[in-house]
Order: sequence, then C-alpha cells, then structure tokens
Amino acid sequence: MPKHDVETGFGGRYVPEMLIPALEDIHDSFAKYRNDAGFKRAVACLGREFTGRPSPLCLAEHLSRAAGSLIFLKLESHNHTGAHKINNVIGQALLAREMGKEELVAETGAGQHGVATAAVAAKLGMKCRVFMGEMDILRQYPNVYSMKLYGAEVVPVVYGSRTLKDAVNEAMKYWIENLNSSYYLIGSALGPDPYPDIVRHFQSVIGLETRVQLAEKGIEFPDAMVACVGGGSNALGFFHPFLDADGTELFGVEAGGVGPGPGENAVRFGGAGSPGVVQGYKSYFLQDSNGQILPTRSISAGLDYPGVSPDLAELHCRGRISFTAVSDGEALEAYRRLARAEGIIPALESAHAVAFALKLSYAGNHRSIVVNISGRGDKDMFITAPRLDGADWAAYLEREVLRGRS
Repeated sequence: MPKHDVETGFGGRYVPEMLIPALEDIHDSFAKYRNDAGFKRAVACLGREFTGRPSPLCLAEHLSRAAGSLIFLKLESHNHTGAHKINNVIGQALLAREMGKEELVAETGAGQHGVATAAVAAKLGMKCRVFMGEMDILRQYPNVYSMKLYGAEVVPVVYGSRTLKDAVNEAMKYWIENLNSSYYLIGSALGPDPYPDIVRHFQSVIGLETRVQLAEKGIEFPDAMVACVGGGSNALGFFHPFLDADGTELFGVEAGGVGPGPGENAVRFGGAGSPGVVQGYKSYFLQDSNGQILPTRSISAGLDYPGVSPDLAELHCRGRISFTAVSDGEALEAYRRLARAEGIIPALESAHAVAFALKLSYAGNHRSIVVNISGRGDKDMFITAPRLDGADWAAYLEREVLRGRS
C-alpha cells in the first residue's frame, strides 16, 4: 500500500501480515497526536530544555573567504547527544509513551541514534534495547559506552556485514516478538509506512529553523543546500521546508568510499542502486541483478547502508534533489579542514557534505550555500586518529593498555 508517488510507488508496507495492526496503531496514534496541542508542547519543551534547540546557523567565515561563497553551517552537532537524531527520537518516544509502550527498540550504525534513544529513554523512564552491528561497535565504541551508561542494553549483531543493514533486521525481528510492550523507534526516514512520514515530520524542525535564521541574516533562500545522505533523515528534515524554493538547489552527498566497484562504496544514485523492496519498503537499494543486497563500504558508519529514504528516492526521480558522492579521502580532508578553519569537528558523515560544498563554492556558481552539520566528530576518534595522528595515537593506546594491567 504505497503512500508516496503513484508512478514510482516508493514507500509502502511490504511486511508480514502480523505487523499490519501494529503499523496501523502507530499510524493512527501519530495522526491523533501530531497536531495535539499538549503533545506539541511536550515535544517543543524537550527540544528546548533537553536538546538545546534551536541549533545555531553560523557563517563559516574562513572557508567562505577561501572558497568564494557565503558558506553557512547548520550546527545540529550542538544538540544534546551530538547529532540530529534526537529530534526524531523525542517525538517518537513521546508517541510511544502515549501508546502505553514500556520499551524503546532501536537500530544504529554510527551510534548517534542509539545514544539519542538511550538518553531519551532514561529521561522518560523507559527501557531501551539497541541493536548494533559488531563492525560498527568496534569502530564506534565511545557511543556504545554512552548507550550503556544511559542504561540501554546494546545487542551486537554478528552475522552478515555486521553493520547497519543487519542491525535493522534484528531490531525488526525483536519488535515482532514483543509487539505488545515495545515500540520500534526507527532512526531514519525509511522502513514501512508510516515511519518515513513520522521521521520527516519531526526532523523538519531543522529546515524550519534554517528558514527563519537565514531570513534574520537577510537571505530569503540560499542558492544551494547540502547534506550527507545515509538513510536520509538529516537531509530530508533539512530540505523539506525548502522544496518549494525553486531558486535553491538541493544536493545529497553519498559515501563514495574507496572506489566505484561493488562493495567499495554506498552510492545508491548514479552507482549500482536500483528500485527494490527491502526491510518493508520500496526505494533505491544497492543490489545485484537478482535483487540480492550488495555489500557497502564507507569511512563513516552512518552512511554505510544499502538503502535510502523513499521520499528522497521520489525527489530524485522528480529531479528536485541532485545526488553526488564524496570519497573517504575527500571526507577525511574536509573533516580536518573544517576543524582547523572554523574550530568545528564534524562527524565524518557531515564531512562528506562539507567536502562537496567546498567543490560547489570553488566552481563559482553559488553565492550562498548552507551545509547541514548533522553531527559532531568526537564519536569518530577511533577512526580518524589512526589516520591523522597515527604514531601518537598508537603510543597513547599502548600506554593505556599498560596502565590498565598495572
């Protein structure tokens, strides 16, 4: 039962029949509460007092001078727990509480959605279970530690690619087995209907704030907006309030990884991606001619996913959003450059967007560019430090191992 474009049929509910009542319950509850005054006040209150909204929009002065355009940064990295994920988590967790659920179930790749879910669960007095691929646990351990500190149970997924795709499968399996007491809090704008609509709704606060903040700076609409795209929630929330701005180009940046071959990247648009049905919804997926999901690769765990939001797939087919890719090396260089030029360490996911925004600026066709910094980069220490500070990082780890044994 597709809920999106009638020609493409992106979205929909391709799930076991036993899940239909649960999804209908979520759909009806969201329809009831999304415009309820008390519910909206609760979301706004937690957003303001717990998350720290509104997040800043700042001019990257040094990058702007060097690259030739006004480059603005929407700093979702300033949110409590360090990323945009908490916007959606607050909304869905409050919805789950209204539905009488006791436990929040989540999947996570880079760990930011898991951290946000664990933190909000603690705030609301709910139980929390987070599924995470074993590979992602190894490269994002600081976030794993934070989840545990908030009281969540982190469940390693040890089969398949041991990344986000497999974590999604396990989270859905657990939810099916515990429908009465648990609520599956999807972290991106994907999955079966009504999840894409729910996530888009709560993440649109990013774009709505950006419109107000740009107007305060005397800019009605920017020439371009840039966001990284894994599942797509930060991009969709950022772009959605600007879809009617015909003079604003929208760019989604995918993970170019280490090369163009299968298993070397996570490029759904312009790569090996094609329409298909996976994990309960229709969208673009990296898949072979038999519909089997291909392996993916990215330096950033949050972009290391074979699918993408059905909303973004539809907007791509309509030509409203242009997609491009940035390699691991380009993202790492942008990560370092933003830190040194502006005093901001972005998440590696966001560094992909920064890298492409600089390319746009140097090309000279865009006077004003807004980049969504979807998260902060402290979570990526175990990935970036060996590459950017190798000898000192290795010496530090060796000292810590010796100190732990003494």
